[in-house]
Amino acid sequence: MDLVDVAVAAHGGLDRWKTYTSVSAHLKVGGVLWSLKQQGGPLDDTRVRVALHREYASHYPFGDADLHTVFTPERVAVENDANEVVEERLRPRAAFEGHTLTTPWDRLHLAYFAGYAMWTYFTAPFSFTMPGFRTEELSPWQEDGQTWRRLSVEFPDSIATHGKRQTFYFDREGLVRRHDYTSEVLGAGPAAHYSSGHREFGGIVVPTQRRVHLIGEDGGVMPDPLVVSIDIDDVVFE
Repeated sequence: MDLVDVAVAAHGGLDRWKTYTSVSAHLKVGGVLWSLKQQGGPLDDTRVRVALHREYASHYPFGDADLHTVFTPERVAVENDANEVVEERLRPRAAFEGHTLTTPWDRLHLAYFAGYAMWTYFTAPFSFTMPGFRTEELSPWQEDGQTWRRLSVEFPDSIATHGKRQTFYFDREGLVRRHDYTSEVLGAGPAAHYSSGHREFGGIVVPTQRRVHLIGEDGGVMPDPLVVSIDIDDVVFE
C-alpha cells in the first residue's frame, strides 16, 4: 500500500482531517537552540494555532502576555491583543541570508522559524496530499530493533519550511517516528527529529513529544546536545 495512504490513515484519515480548519495546542519548548540564538523565553510555555489547509501559524503569548505572532510565508509580525502591529517583516526568509548557527536572532526571526516549523509538524503527513507536494518511498530503515518505512518529501516552493527535501520515517502502524531535515535558516547541518507519545485528539493522532538532535558527519544521531524539545498537550482541532 502507498506509504502516504498508510500514514494518513494511521493519523486519522483524510476525510476526518478535511472536517477541520485549524488546530491549537499548549507547548512547552526547550533545548539549546533558543539560548544559542539569544531568544530564550518566548516559547518556553505558550500556545500555537495552526491553519490546516493554508500556511499560517500564531504563537500566543509571545514573550509578553499581550503579544502574539502572525506567520505566513510572505510576512511575519508581532501584534498586541488589539491586533495592532508592533513589528513586522515582509519577505522574512531573506532576513536569514548569511546566517550561521551562532548568528543571533531577533523576535521576528524566531516568530518565522517557530511558525513554519509548527505548521510543518502539525500538518504532516496530511500536507503531503496538498497540491505541489511530491513523495517517493525510499528503502526501509533499521533503528532500535525496528524497521521503519521512509518517505522522501519534496515541498513546493510556496511552502516555507526547513528545506525543500525532507525525509519522514514511519513505524509498522504508519505513525511518524523520525523526520530528517537540514534547516536552511539555521546555517547548520542535518538534524533528526524524533516523535513519540502519540495520542488521539478529535480523531487525529498527534505526537506529543518531539526531540531534535544533530546528525554527525558519520551519519549517526548525536545524543547531545538536545537541540530542541517540544512537549504538547491540550490539542484542539476545530
